[in-house]
Amino acid sequence: MIRVGIVGSAGYTGGELLRVLTYHPHVEIVFANSASNAGNKIYTVHNDLFGDTELEFSSDFHSNIDVLFLCVGHGDARKFLDANPVDPAVKIIDLSQDYRLKANTAYEDGYFVYGLPELNREAIKSAKYIANPGCFATNIQLALLPLAAKGLLPEQIHINATTGSTGAGQKPSATSHFSWRSGNLSAYKSFEHQHLQEVSESLSQLQPDFLPESEQSLLERAMQRINMIPQRGAFPRGIFSAIYVTSELTEEEVYSLYENYYASHPFTWVSKANIDLKQVVNTNKSIMHLEKHGKQLLILNATDNLLKGASGQAVQNMNLMFGLDERVGLNLKPTGF
Repeated sequence: MIRVGIVGSAGYTGGELLRVLTYHPHVEIVFANSASNAGNKIYTVHNDLFGDTELEFSSDFHSNIDVLFLCVGHGDARKFLDANPVDPAVKIIDLSQDYRLKANTAYEDGYFVYGLPELNREAIKSAKYIANPGCFATNIQLALLPLAAKGLLPEQIHINATTGSTGAGQKPSATSHFSWRSGNLSAYKSFEHQHLQEVSESLSQLQPDFLPESEQSLLERAMQRINMIPQRGAFPRGIFSAIYVTSELTEEEVYSLYENYYASHPFTWVSKANIDLKQVVNTNKSIMHLEKHGKQLLILNATDNLLKGASGQAVQNMNLMFGLDERVGLNLKPTGF
């Protein structure tokens, strides 16, 4: 059995991780750390787990585990690891953004591997530390990796991407509470979303000339190539993106390119029928649809921000790190309605 510890288990990503790992056939959850909920049953916060587990939140942390998941806020993972030495034998999967960028990957006697299996699966298998990708970053990268792999990304990429309210985290804010979000739509961080940095680094891994050489910051360089308008949707979970680029490929050639790239990746699918968000909510899937309109290639992609965009992908990475089939424990089904 894989002995698991979770830090930050009371939030949305921690809750999703508990839901998946509770029924994972090769996992024993040793502790679910949450100082503010210590001593309370897991189901007092994650109510849907009532009847599934009697595990209690704990304020303790120890290294008598095989893998540690960090489901903490951005900036807090690095602080936690600085303050709490982890046994070198313990693998770490960080769901924050602290170790995702190449300049920030070093830790102790190793470094964090960027945990997008469709890009780095072989490196993940032998990794000790994983930086789990961001939710928008996962969605956008999966939509563009096949083009980058053939050096076919054009000068400009245009993205309109809408995310559910859970993407803002569990703590209520002015733009996440129900009375504001319901029946509403708004844009935020237009052209300068922080996930553009990891997107541009991954794309340049496959297409080295993607990032322009410059003295500018990574975000500024990414913004020269990627035009992204993120939106807040009136729904709790999921990301739906509409991306378009110029391409000389025919629609048939594009489908062949994408289907071949993702043929060995079990959670990433290419659909010739139009797609919608409900096809992926509560699953670890990413489903794409492609259309050619003259010289414009439209790529639609739908993912669940809490699963493929966070906790589901973290479990997928764990499976790879421990030599398991990456699908184990992730046979999750969409609700449909």
